[in-house]
Amino acid sequence: MSAEANLLQLNVALPPAPTPVAVYKPLVIAGNKAYVSGHGPVQEDGSLIVGRVGADLTLEEGHAAARQVGLAILATLRKHLGSLDAVKRVVKVLGMVNSAPDFYDHPKVINGCSELFAEIWGKDNGVGARSAVGMGPLPGNIAVEIEVIFEINLTSSDQMVDDI
Repeated sequence: MSAEANLLQLNVALPPAPTPVAVYKPLVIAGNKAYVSGHGPVQEDGSLIVGRVGADLTLEEGHAAARQVGLAILATLRKHLGSLDAVKRVVKVLGMVNSAPDFYDHPKVINGCSELFAEIWGKDNGVGARSAVGMGPLPGNIAVEIEVIFEINLTSSDQMVDDI
């Protein structure tokens, strides 16, 4: 099935695509790669999931926050590429967890996003290289920030929206 069909089958709502809060573009295309800037856990109502995992949030809540970041990234992809079907594969995920000093399960948190991408593009194309690290405070005390590099289908590049 296509990525768009897989998203429909999951029966989840995408949050609004986040708009930049500083001087950067949410997505930049270079060749056949789409570089998605760091996204936070934007919810459907536009609010953010905040707090430190291991102190204010449990591992499970952190995992859910990472999944929510993945949904925000999907919203950005759809807005700027026109369709999730324009993505060929996930190349690299960098997940940053706002964590307590004694929290060590960062990879389990970022799995929330990685598992979502595997559901959307399948295990072969939805799982790429990955880093999952703990950070001191993240902007606005968000729980998780994730940036991703995607390979895009050049045949679908004409569908891209040029309003970045």
